[in-house]
Amino acid sequence: MEFSAQQISDLLGGKVEGDAAVKVNRLSKIEEGEPGSLTFLANPKYTSFIYSTQASIAIVDESFQPEKSLSLTLIRVPSAYQAFAKLLDIYNQIRNDKKGIEQPSFITSSAQLGESCYVGAFAYIGSNVRLGNNVKIYPHVFVGDNVVIGDNTTLFSGAKVYADCVIGSHCTIHSGTVIGADGFGFAPNSENNYQKVAQIGNVIIEDHVEIGANSTVDRATLGSTIIRKGVKLDNLIQIAHNVEIGENTVIAAQTGVAGSTKIGKNCMIGGQVGIVGHIQLADGVKIAAQSGVGQSVGPDEILQGSPAFSIGDYKRTYVVFRKLPAIEMRLRELEKQAGK
Repeated sequence: MEFSAQQISDLLGGKVEGDAAVKVNRLSKIEEGEPGSLTFLANPKYTSFIYSTQASIAIVDESFQPEKSLSLTLIRVPSAYQAFAKLLDIYNQIRNDKKGIEQPSFITSSAQLGESCYVGAFAYIGSNVRLGNNVKIYPHVFVGDNVVIGDNTTLFSGAKVYADCVIGSHCTIHSGTVIGADGFGFAPNSENNYQKVAQIGNVIIEDHVEIGANSTVDRATLGSTIIRKGVKLDNLIQIAHNVEIGENTVIAAQTGVAGSTKIGKNCMIGGQVGIVGHIQLADGVKIAAQSGVGQSVGPDEILQGSPAFSIGDYKRTYVVFRKLPAIEMRLRELEKQAGK
């Protein structure tokens, strides 16, 4: 699809400077711009590229003042970064605006699909499933019996949602993610092996949640594993049974949260963090990458290390740790001087 500078400006509430009729059909980075592409300038470090880019249109801040003549059309907006982010979102919506039922796919007769849904080839929709309006089920997705999915939610290719799980509206589940697999529940018995404990709960994912590729959210033993509104999970994350994650918490890749742990609202958890089970992280907690959390954490605490403790204490401790070889050498020298 092609859009003129004027059309884009109207969409963003900006002002055109140059040829309002020039058209673009793709987006580009400013240093890689080609004719027919739209780019943006938000970071001053990239200012030099606006004089050499081949892009046809650039979105810039209202305050931008060129030092040389420009060959491309400008669209001036209050914030170039925010405006370009809005365009990226619109572009993504257009690109993924699929509708209809592809064949071969399997949809049980008891499933209910809302308006303007998309079901890709080789997808499976189980018994009594309810899909809201504008839900997009990409090829090779499995949706088990009794699953409920809200409006405007997208499941990308290869995602699996086990029976009885609930996913809210405006959610995105990326490829390879598994929602509702059994929690890791086994009990030792008299024969010195482990007896599986049936996992009969489900997973509830509230609105505006995004879960990255190849992540897993296990179903509860009893009750529900709950991912609250606005949570963002990166790729390759393990959320165990009966975990609850509070609103707007973000978790980076390769983090694991063990069973029955409760994480509060507005937390930020770095990559490769391990969190033990049956503890509570209060609202606003921040945990640095590669930390190991073994006990409950109070509100707004910032932790680092394994085992994790206050980041201020950690940094002071690490300064001493780095100096240990020199301290050891000084100690040996002192022992020599003392005749030991």
